[in-house]
Amino acid sequence: MRAEVQQVADGTYLVHGSNTNWVILTDGDAVTLVDTGYPGDRELLLDSLTQVAGSPEAVTAVLITHAHNDHLGSAEHLRTAYGTPVLLHEAEVPHARREFLHQVTVGDVLKNGWRPGVVPWALHAIRSGGTTHVPVTAPEAFPKPGPLDLPGRPVPVHTPGHTDGHVAFHLPEAGVLISGDALVSGHATSRIEGPQLLPDMFHRERARAVASLDVLAELDGELMLPGHGPAHRGPVREAALLAKERAL
Repeated sequence: MRAEVQQVADGTYLVHGSNTNWVILTDGDAVTLVDTGYPGDRELLLDSLTQVAGSPEAVTAVLITHAHNDHLGSAEHLRTAYGTPVLLHEAEVPHARREFLHQVTVGDVLKNGWRPGVVPWALHAIRSGGTTHVPVTAPEAFPKPGPLDLPGRPVPVHTPGHTDGHVAFHLPEAGVLISGDALVSGHATSRIEGPQLLPDMFHRERARAVASLDVLAELDGELMLPGHGPAHRGPVREAALLAKERAL
């Protein structure tokens, strides 16, 4: 099975898994991986790392935007198989350990089952491991504010709402925003194309998710790499403000 790997900027690769994305950042032979897809995406994930870096062992660290199963799916596998550290915002560390789970529930899905795309999305999520127990045994918080000393020099930006510890990653020098689920460009349950918030049922606190768009609107960049949907080119500020306008 071959992964769909798209080079979107120097040393920056967007990979489309099954209904979710991850990003690979390179610096020479070293790699930073942002998110890991569903548990069922593991073969695609490992293939994408082999395509870009020659081997999953090249990954210096796994950065997680938030600890939902469709982003956390293979983080523990990489940690145990290759000794790769898994880093998150401090508020998301216990979520990754599965001390609690803030994720869309079966009840939420049933209540929204009449909406276009929800039932096919739910069936796909179940088949891909969306309800599997995938804790990370030893997740780590980002060591300090500011750029991380990793390939790509990503800067974590706290964008709570989707989850309490959700972060986006800003690459100021490259003009890139890895937005996770704080700002997406499409989703299987959405009939909107372009910058948007995910549908309401996916957010822990929708009001905070809307407020976090103002945080993203302050960032410079011309390329957005979302957790769901295609890459979006154009000013990050305009993308965030459009998503806010659509959400209000």
